[in-house]
Amino acid sequence: MEFTEFYRSERDRCLRAVLAGVADRQVAEDLVAEAFTRAWMSWHKVRRHPAPRAWIVRTALNLRVSWWRRHRREVGLGDGDADTATASGEPDGGGLDPALLRLLRALPPRQREVIAFRVFLDLDTAATAKALGMAPGTVTAHLSRAIATLRGHLVVNHSQEQS
Repeated sequence: MEFTEFYRSERDRCLRAVLAGVADRQVAEDLVAEAFTRAWMSWHKVRRHPAPRAWIVRTALNLRVSWWRRHRREVGLGDGDADTATASGEPDGGGLDPALLRLLRALPPRQREVIAFRVFLDLDTAATAKALGMAPGTVTAHLSRAIATLRGHLVVNHSQEQS
């Protein structure tokens, strides 16, 4: 598979997966762009990876830690509502429901990562475990807890709306 074709077909999917764990769309786009740049520079290795999409997302999430370390002392100016809308007024979630995106971002980091790999990248448990460096049983446990948490919030909200 050529890099250009890979980028065109997988960029949005990778961005949605990273958005699940990053509160700022611009930061997520920057992380994905940097991950794709690194993939392009090492394309001979990345294209042979069993799950190149997972390589991109894992790289972006690793870059997030570096980004956070650089920017954690900065103080933002503005109303603090940057995670819910972009400057153009469009939803920040790349096609995801804003309420669901808020719930995803409230999950613990490892649960968010498992959701990103299992749901947004559609990887199986073994591939997710390998990409995240954890045992398959740990992936299953994190996924189960994340789904239970999301279901609890969504079912409660849905029940309240019908009342």
